[in-house]
Amino acid sequence: MKHIEIDDDLYHFIASQTQHIGESASDILRRLVMPNSVAKVKSSSQPSTTSQVLSHGVNAQAQCLADAAQLDLTNEPKVVSRFLRMLALLHHHHQEDFAKVLGMGGRNRTYFATSKETLLASGSSTNPKAIADSTYWVITNNNTAKKVTMLTEVAQLLGYSEQQVTQLTTLFYPESATESTK
Repeated sequence: MKHIEIDDDLYHFIASQTQHIGESASDILRRLVMPNSVAKVKSSSQPSTTSQVLSHGVNAQAQCLADAAQLDLTNEPKVVSRFLRMLALLHHHHQEDFAKVLGMGGRNRTYFATSKETLLASGSSTNPKAIADSTYWVITNNNTAKKVTMLTEVAQLLGYSEQQVTQLTTLFYPESATESTK
């Protein structure tokens, strides 16, 4: 198997083209570039490092989207609960990269931390909540539009394409899809 380097934008495009969980980067590219090709090259039992990284990212994102769709958050009336469940799901699928959210913040506030006290000290009325099954906390005292924006930024930090970000935010808050088209 050959090793190639690709730019981030190409990586995100390839990841966004995943049709099923476990689809390799080679399969995705073959489908896109050689649609009439019937020959499938079998993957070696030891994929290259580049393939492992690309495949892992594609699989984690595709699995997270599939799991998010199965959450059926429309039955959850509280937006804060939906927000926390979506963040917990993103953390579950991206545990190694989730620390990137610690850099997120506004003019006067820190949005994520590893302790409640840090968020309480970062501003008034932050209402910190723990993200389930993680060591992370998030501020929740903001409006729904801000929660959509925060979720968007988290997904982008974790390498999701714009299309995937839209899918996630629509699953979290279906009204965001109609609001963005106005």
